Amino acid sequence: MSAGDGAEAGGEARIVNGLYIFDIEMRDGKRGQARGVVVLSDGRIMGGDSFFYYTGSYTFRNGKWRGDMIVNQHTEAVGRMLAFGGREVTCGFSGDYSAGAAEVEGMALVGKTTVTFTARLTLTDAM
Repeated sequence: MSAGDGAEAGGEARIVNGLYIFDIEMRDGKRGQARGVVVLSDGRIMGGDSFFYYTGSYTFRNGKWRGDMIVNQHTEAVGRMLAFGGREVTCGFSGDYSAGAAEVEGMALVGKTTVTFTARLTLTDAM
């Protein structure tokens, strides 16, 4: 195993590089849910869902991780009011991870509204 695929370096579990399915639930300020995919690879985040794509970075240590992402809309949502619709949104997050799964709590600033969210990631394919 390489360092990025769940091996332990000095007894520390690592975030597994791979493709994850995620479920996000937004609270406070704006309500909503999303389900999509994200690739975690050596500190980089890339992914998306039906309307948005995400790019960012993360660090991890001792079962905790944190990072930031930029969210951009890629597809028009005719007849729908999207929480992040039409805006580039910066999000910060932190949470726990284990081999093949992670959970986060985060915050995004959408205009003048703060939106908190939780997300659960599940590994589907390791790299």
